[in-house]
Amino acid sequence: MALRAAPARWLWRALAAPRALRVLPPPPRAAAPAPARPRCTGTGTGTGSGTGGHGPEREGPRRRVLVVRVTSPLAWLRTRFYYLLIRLYFDQEFSVEEFTRGAKQAFSVVSKLLSQRKLDLLDELVSAEVLQVLKEKLSLLPDNHRDALAADIDAIMYTTEGDVRIYYDDDGRKFVSILMRFWYLNGANLPDEVPGETKVFQIVFGDESTKEKRHLLTANYEFQREFTEGAKPDWTITRIEHPRLLE
Repeated sequence: MALRAAPARWLWRALAAPRALRVLPPPPRAAAPAPARPRCTGTGTGTGSGTGGHGPEREGPRRRVLVVRVTSPLAWLRTRFYYLLIRLYFDQEFSVEEFTRGAKQAFSVVSKLLSQRKLDLLDELVSAEVLQVLKEKLSLLPDNHRDALAADIDAIMYTTEGDVRIYYDDDGRKFVSILMRFWYLNGANLPDEVPGETKVFQIVFGDESTKEKRHLLTANYEFQREFTEGAKPDWTITRIEHPRLLE
């Protein structure tokens, strides 16, 4: 996703939408011949709870990456109950689908800025506490791990909510936080034996003689918004985790 002039303000409008995270239309660009679609020689499997995920948005001619989630009925009921409370008491127009689309866009842009170490463009998107921790971690991160943080929007294979919370602070202010989990493909030069939930695929472009290795990586981003009367309708990222990459 290319960032034009004033990228922070452009992103901020996406995160500050009154209803939820809104997806802004991409800037117009010149038409170009469509590249050959990638297809995968393997199938990736992830496990966990939640059913609000969105699977691969593109498929190759014959094969595709498939991320399978094991559904927990209790987790599904719990998140749906909290979504109902949000609509009843905080935002009647709240849409899980709209929020998820905006969260994916925000994750893609923020992860790329982290990879490029452009933290100055994240001041209005990420909490100050998280930014301070990120500055320390990124300064010690190897180049290949930093490259692996970036997630193209088309490379996001699966998205689901990990947790939903509604809470009040000591001053009576009301908050909602939604933890989103993302699975994405990345071609950084990582060792095959990287631990954690990383899986390795051989991505085929065009024909069988041209292959590119991709890793299936995970990331957790938490979005928080204050719903106290008079508060700005802004979503802020209050937690960023890239397991085994950014620790």
